[in-house]
Amino acid sequence: MNDKRARLIIGPQSKPSLQLHARMRHDAARSRWIILAPERVFEPDAIAVAVLQLCDGSRTVDDIAVELGGSYLAEKSEILADIMPLLQDLADKGLLRT
Repeated sequence: MNDKRARLIIGPQSKPSLQLHARMRHDAARSRWIILAPERVFEPDAIAVAVLQLCDGSRTVDDIAVELGGSYLAEKSEILADIMPLLQDLADKGLLRT
């Protein structure tokens, strides 16, 4: 039986958060962040961690871009161009919900 779920599309007004089955944890022994999901482990880079820490389900992707723009001294449009593909990839892997 095929599971044909609709693809979640992340847009500027999406309010992403990690799925209930996914947890982001800091692995102190290895000094890195990991995302634990059923039968899978992901190792996000530092930028992905910064983005995911702001994905709380109340902020929009636009809000996240504005906040990161202030931290990284970059225009919102530049930040959006970087984080939209990242968030879409995580959504496609089943790690995000809106």
